[in-house]
Amino acid sequence: MSPPSLIQATPSSGAGAPIALSYELFPPRNETAAVSLWDTIRELECTNPDYVSVTYGANGSNRDTAVELLNRILTETSLRPLAHLTCVGNTADELADIISELLDHGVRGILALRGDLPNDAPAEPRAGSLAYAQDLIELIRRVEQRRSALLCAGKVAIGVAAYPTKHPESPSVEHDVEVLLAKQRSGADFAITQVFFHASQYKDLVTRARRAGVSIPIIPGVMPLTSLRRVQRLGDLTGVAPDPSLLDALGRADDAAQSRRIGVQATVELARDALDAGAPGIHLYTFNEHAAALDVLDKLQLLRPGRPPVGRRLGATKQLVQA
Repeated sequence: MSPPSLIQATPSSGAGAPIALSYELFPPRNETAAVSLWDTIRELECTNPDYVSVTYGANGSNRDTAVELLNRILTETSLRPLAHLTCVGNTADELADIISELLDHGVRGILALRGDLPNDAPAEPRAGSLAYAQDLIELIRRVEQRRSALLCAGKVAIGVAAYPTKHPESPSVEHDVEVLLAKQRSGADFAITQVFFHASQYKDLVTRARRAGVSIPIIPGVMPLTSLRRVQRLGDLTGVAPDPSLLDALGRADDAAQSRRIGVQATVELARDALDAGAPGIHLYTFNEHAAALDVLDKLQLLRPGRPPVGRRLGATKQLVQA
């Protein structure tokens, strides 16, 4: 696997520039879920994405399953994995071992996250533990420097989270931008946003970030808005109210098929508005389901016919990634 980078380091896509495409997956919870996930992986692989991110449970709760999934993606598919890694509750030595393990498996992209604080977190953090994503980025760069021969003079691509709306623990959106700028200074290559419901939230984030000096790509993270329950839960988690008209339409849907059509259309409009505003790509939170994600990409015309179609496989959209 050549020394990679997962996203081109330019502030915006620009007129006529290729659109980066990526997906989020999570490790399966059981064998039945694993079979379904691999059906999804094979379908998504045929869209030739720039990378797929693999989540990592709170406090590393599903670390072994996540590493197993990453290893299978590397050895059994053509996909580039982006490994989520959280630092809360782990010491620098523990995290350095995990980073080294990921590199040993061939992972060359890491999404560096603080992670959610566990409900039973002690009042005083463990000695030597890392508290912020910025600390994790700097640790990844130190491990990378020590292992430069393994990386063949390449570099690990580091992604981070960005927040279109105020982080629940932040005093202000301005503080969130300062945190993003600090992550960039520590070595982050690109950012993926948390889910948002209005394109204006993404546009405002980019405007604030650029004014503050953030130059790395900020990729909108978009969730297919096809489930009323999922949309409501997301609104509760983010503290941002979803569009009432979308909630009403999903609530009046006669069946799952109609709910999917409504949600896909809403997602397409949200993603298109973000792309029209200069977004360099789209990151789709798939929930390990491919049908709605492919519908969204089809309507956005991000699926270029290039191969004989197999079922819903419509071809490939690819952006060469380089650092």
